[in-house]
Amino acid sequence: MNAGARVGVCVPMGWTASGVAAGIKPDGRPDLCLVATDRPAAAAGVFTRNLVRAAPVVISSRHLDAARGFRGVIVSSGNANAATGTQGVDTAQAMCSAAAECLDCTGNEILIAQTGLIGIQLDRDVAVAGVRWAAESLGPERGQEAAQAMLTTDTVHKIAVETFDQSGVQVTVGGMAKGAAMLAPSMATMLAVVTTDAAVETAVLKRVLRSAMQESFHSVLVDGCTSTNDTVFLLANGAAETEMIDSESHPSYPGLARAVEGVCTSLARQMACDAEGATKLLEVRVTGAASDSDARLAARSVAGSVLVKCSIAGADAYWGRVLADTGASGANFDPRDCTIRYGGIVVSRGGIAAEHDVEAVAEHMRGREIVIGIDLGAGAGAATVWGSDLTHAYVDENMGTS
Repeated sequence: MNAGARVGVCVPMGWTASGVAAGIKPDGRPDLCLVATDRPAAAAGVFTRNLVRAAPVVISSRHLDAARGFRGVIVSSGNANAATGTQGVDTAQAMCSAAAECLDCTGNEILIAQTGLIGIQLDRDVAVAGVRWAAESLGPERGQEAAQAMLTTDTVHKIAVETFDQSGVQVTVGGMAKGAAMLAPSMATMLAVVTTDAAVETAVLKRVLRSAMQESFHSVLVDGCTSTNDTVFLLANGAAETEMIDSESHPSYPGLARAVEGVCTSLARQMACDAEGATKLLEVRVTGAASDSDARLAARSVAGSVLVKCSIAGADAYWGRVLADTGASGANFDPRDCTIRYGGIVVSRGGIAAEHDVEAVAEHMRGREIVIGIDLGAGAGAATVWGSDLTHAYVDENMGTS
């Protein structure tokens, strides 16, 4: 990637970003980023389903209810600002107010997301100073710096871009995300910011985001844990100067929906690939289910199975574990109609072993990406869930808070 290139959230027109080492992380790594638009943007957000909601979730939810146009998004890492009471909420609001002063808008026009350790008060002076520094450092070429500043235990930054045509104009959607553990199908322990230069009504933007979530961030399952801070923002600033997409019947709605889902799906796969301690990406594809919901039940059961994860880590195509977890998932099917594939190779049919090329399967299991296909033989429902293997490194990473 060339230095100075526009990447991630900065590819759509009118968007800038920055990433700084504010001092939230004790090791001096980048820990705070700001994404800003040169004009007010419509915004939509999806948040954690955990009843314990972090301060930034509380503040951003309020701001989405109170404002119609937004000028920026703050993301900080190293401290979740969760389980910090009113002091934590006041700190998150102070960070938004500082950004608003720099961007010449109101505090309600700033959104915020945070990630890191739970139950530790965030130093307000450090955080506010970091926001001001980030605002002074904004640039269209700093999308990668922003993507790196939001990371915690991730090993690589995660960015994605998609485009679509609207009346001869190329419209862009760009995104960045973080997430490596506590990834569960009720979203994931993750933060994501997705930007576009399309002009979109807020109500339509909400529908686009919620639709994209199902096949992307809701389809990631690493360890079954759900965070207090999960947040996804989608913002549209209209800088491409195309016609407003004001309904699902608008001719450009399908293009926008596909582009947003494409960005979200790419980011979701990147998170599963970078899961804590992971050596393999696991993709579970369920077809032939009685319904899509049944397919999701089966896919999540297999992707979340500790036994399946361990067999993937050991490069062992132990299809019996897959069959057992599918049967326990709650999906309605007859095992006699079930077919299981590893890398497209049938290893079980009708609930029993099937003759197959053992070496071909073994070769697939030695790869970085493992695909398990399950056909339930019960209908037309389908779903895909991404997960990872389970290794000793995951335990090592999560044995303590330091």
